[in-house]
Amino acid sequence: MTDLLDGVKSPLNRRSFVKKGLMAVGAVGLSTAVLTPAVFADSLSQLKGKHLTRNGTLSSGDAALLRFVAAAETLEADFWIQYNELAGIQDSELPQGSGNAQYGAALAAFDDDFPQYIHDNTEDEVTHFQFLNAYLTAKGAQPVDLEQFRTLQGSQATGSSGSLRLTNLLELTLDTSWYTRYRDDNHNPDIDTNFVFQQAVPGLHNGQFKGIPLTDDDLNPPLHLQAIAATAALHMPTVEQGGSSLYPSLAQRATDVEVLRILISIGPTETMHFQTWSDIAADVLGDVAPFIDPTNGLFFPSVNNPPLAGRPLFQDNRIMPEPCPFLSRKLPACSVIRPTGTAGAAMGAVNFLTAMGLFRGQSQGFFDFMTQLAQEADAAQRGF
Repeated sequence: MTDLLDGVKSPLNRRSFVKKGLMAVGAVGLSTAVLTPAVFADSLSQLKGKHLTRNGTLSSGDAALLRFVAAAETLEADFWIQYNELAGIQDSELPQGSGNAQYGAALAAFDDDFPQYIHDNTEDEVTHFQFLNAYLTAKGAQPVDLEQFRTLQGSQATGSSGSLRLTNLLELTLDTSWYTRYRDDNHNPDIDTNFVFQQAVPGLHNGQFKGIPLTDDDLNPPLHLQAIAATAALHMPTVEQGGSSLYPSLAQRATDVEVLRILISIGPTETMHFQTWSDIAADVLGDVAPFIDPTNGLFFPSVNNPPLAGRPLFQDNRIMPEPCPFLSRKLPACSVIRPTGTAGAAMGAVNFLTAMGLFRGQSQGFFDFMTQLAQEADAAQRGF
């Protein structure tokens, strides 16, 4: 692990896994302030074969589940670091980048707390993959290392570290149907498998758009920058709702109760992220839109103007998951995360992120590696 962990300092707070976790099992010599790549790798080596809570090794299925989510969290941390470099808070915990004042202001115009939210979401994802890899190593299983695939050029705008990336935020294609899915009280993708939920921003589903500025040329004209910021504001909940579904979907395949505990403990944090970003996205579509990017014609509709105004599926303050059919239409409607079907969930996540454009420019080796991880996770069975 190189750039992704380079300079990331382990927080001295409730998220401080390194101080409270690795040191608890005798990882001597580990700095309590700075988590460098070399220290993290050495810590994993010391953890190998040691057990954090009880003896025993992981089943092949449980190891596959944790390896897949470790890879997913590594990728998620990579793109969140890109957002934080430009528009979050660069501090001792996340020192990469130096901020881009104009892009940051465009996002903060949607919500004053945007920089803090970006920072905290980034930190969360970093701790997720660090913990998962450390746990795998402690159980004698192989951790996930994606560094060989860090080949993509990211933003060259002011504030970016210029580091090579795993993910691409410059050619996004977003499925914003989650917006209406969670407002729909009559359909659930686990039951209505062929039902097509409406897109909140159809234009984002029919092109490739920047979520961050490529260069400082993207900082003008103002409506172009606003469209980039709005794309980011829609991208964030789009990804986090996927994580909200992924963890409960995979948890149904776990055998060891401790692995189950890990999955059902990390998963809800993704839902907390989704709730935060979905509220902001609704504000963008309810209070800022309508507007058009003058450089490419991307249109952000207002959910408070005709023809969307007054339609419950687009109501901007309807951010709680509407009760919907669950398991069977013979049962009462229930407010739930959806979908949570387990069949093919890991491969579905890979396909979802690929269709989003997050991996545009990646090598065939990357796709082969992620496909193998997903297939192994989807093959996991309770008891095996």
